[in-house]
Amino acid sequence: MTRTTPRHVASRPGTTTGPSHARALRRHTVARTLGMGLTAVLAFVTVGGATAAVKLTSNITAVDADTLLGEDRPEKVMPEDPNADMPLNILLMGSDSRGGDNADIVGDGTEGARSDTTMIMHISSDRSRVEMLSIPRDTTIDVPSCPTSSGGETSPLSGVKFNAAFAQGVMTGGDVESGALCAQKTVETITDVQLDGFVVVDFAGFEKMVDALGGVELCIPNDIDAPKADDLVLSAGVHELDGETALKYARARKGKGLGDNSDLGRIARQQELLAALARQVLSAGTLADPTKSLKFLGAVTGSMTMSSNFASIQGLAGLAYSARNVRPDTIAFMTAPYIYDPNNAANVLLTDEADEVWDNLKHDRPLSDAIETESDDGKDGEKDSTKDDAGTQDAEAADDVDATPVADDDTATTGDDADAADEDTKDPEPTRTRDAGEEAFTGADVTSVCG
Repeated sequence: MTRTTPRHVASRPGTTTGPSHARALRRHTVARTLGMGLTAVLAFVTVGGATAAVKLTSNITAVDADTLLGEDRPEKVMPEDPNADMPLNILLMGSDSRGGDNADIVGDGTEGARSDTTMIMHISSDRSRVEMLSIPRDTTIDVPSCPTSSGGETSPLSGVKFNAAFAQGVMTGGDVESGALCAQKTVETITDVQLDGFVVVDFAGFEKMVDALGGVELCIPNDIDAPKADDLVLSAGVHELDGETALKYARARKGKGLGDNSDLGRIARQQELLAALARQVLSAGTLADPTKSLKFLGAVTGSMTMSSNFASIQGLAGLAYSARNVRPDTIAFMTAPYIYDPNNAANVLLTDEADEVWDNLKHDRPLSDAIETESDDGKDGEKDSTKDDAGTQDAEAADDVDATPVADDDTATTGDDADAADEDTKDPEPTRTRDAGEEAFTGADVTSVCG
């Protein structure tokens, strides 16, 4: 369905927030608090109940990542605030395996499995920030030797694409769990950041997840014709994408209307799609509907693989409580800083700025300026105007007048009446416009223009 909405403007939620620390959850509990990825856990808040949790967690394929990865890992940095929870760094992956239900969805004869979508999800110790950091699949890296789920070891690789890590694990270990273990080991080697675990969602899970929500609304700024993405055809405008179409859009890389046909462009579109999904899950229509929430969670867990320290009833309930104040404007998306590889034009290299991002990640500092923070004097809603440690500067408010609400002619005031009105009211702040893929953005920012 295509609507006539002139542009995609994400509404900015209210400023009411809860406690910045969940003091009741200590380190040993928080270490087990990632249930089913960001959006799934938020929906779990409204489902509740041990019976539902048992049913959902029994769907999950789990592996003991901490034991298999051993002791030779980056050091975990403790929070400076003794009342804070532990920050969490979770590796999220989208698997393109054609096994099981996926073969019916994408039957193109491709063998093996890769993680064509990989993000580090950082949840700050005070639970005020959730930051999603994409790692381009075409990043030139070295892959270390990795453990498999059966206790074996993969061979190391040199000068390969990042997504070769997941493929190497699957090829050697014979399962998705081994692929995820190798991806996690590789990311820890690149970043020197200890990850708290991983979550993998496959094609079938993603499609069912979107359908369980009743679709996802997204602005498509250009006409799209992508034969290699299962003949995806979309006209420019605001669309309500069902699960099948959303999956095609997430996978689309080459075709008309897809920019330079690179993986980097696809990452930007995937980030926008995930931001839209987060808005949908956090909307009143989903959170107030236990039936829809449970259906959504069942769809997610039915096609999910994760490290076993997250796949527990206690973990689901703990993170659901911990993340209860997350809003679209506190969820940020960005891509690891890169340059094109001079030795391979199809690949990219991580830059020195990426090293700064890893350091911020390790020490629980903001990864970008996307999430607005309280100013030093404690006034709510004021933007911190300093640059973050990654060198990103604050974005200007959108210049486009369409982003600013305008009064109807018959309600406008003039003269003395207008002066009096100005004293009693403040002009609403325009919603920011950000360029997905080039800038960090939140689920409350405008990233695409339709109409």
